[in-house]
Amino acid sequence: MPDLTEIRATWNSPSGWVAEGDEWSGPWGGTVPLWWGTLMPRIRSFVPTGTILEIGPGHGRWSQFLKDLCETIVLVDVAENCIDACRARFSEAPNIRYHIGDGRSLDMLDDNSVDFAFSFDSLVHAEADALEAYARELARVLRPDGVAFLHHSNMGAYARAARTARRVPDRIRRRLTRHGLLVNVYAWRAETTTAEWFAATARSVGLACVGQEKLAWEYGRALTDVISVVTPQGSSRERPNVIVENRHLMDEARAVARAARVYEAPPATERSSST
Repeated sequence: MPDLTEIRATWNSPSGWVAEGDEWSGPWGGTVPLWWGTLMPRIRSFVPTGTILEIGPGHGRWSQFLKDLCETIVLVDVAENCIDACRARFSEAPNIRYHIGDGRSLDMLDDNSVDFAFSFDSLVHAEADALEAYARELARVLRPDGVAFLHHSNMGAYARAARTARRVPDRIRRRLTRHGLLVNVYAWRAETTTAEWFAATARSVGLACVGQEKLAWEYGRALTDVISVVTPQGSSRERPNVIVENRHLMDEARAVARAARVYEAPPATERSSST
């Protein structure tokens, strides 16, 4: 995995944002169907709310929806380019605060000030030290009944498989990866974190992990990703951790993409010419 310096350099480069981040929504047919078909059903119990924190907003791929689900949203990203892009994109939105972070702390936030923390398709790149630091900060900034929805890596569970994949020559490895025969080491997933490790880490810093969805991402059936839902210990939302294995996320994405095509309105020029 690249370190924070390399990650920051990548996201600060204009070449890292070919389509403002929407290029990574391809399997769903776009960011809008991904949001409404996959993400919103998973966070519907937590929004709308007062204050939302988004960690790693990029160019506002999810912020465009989250900003309308709260009184205030705080965007924190390690890349200045990303914060600048969000400022420009949402210049007319009065409820957004912008901060360049260090990849570990949330010093810009007061204690007990966040109702819902959200991060998707960003913290998968965060290794154990950074993710643990964020967990400690979330324990501090979440309100007593606040919730964090965090998409992070489970690649630590496949350390041996990753070592095996790297021993295969690149030309062959790429082909085998696309066919799901090797674990995907091209996706920049952190390799020091697992679902179980994060649940234990959350508990150690004063959070309770109340749900984890392990996900097979892109190729094959390896559960390389996980969404962890945490809340402060003693919260009214605290419960025993519910763990689900979802090896069909990409099937879900393709189904969303197929259905979305049925309901897409034709461009205005096509509508006017047919009337």
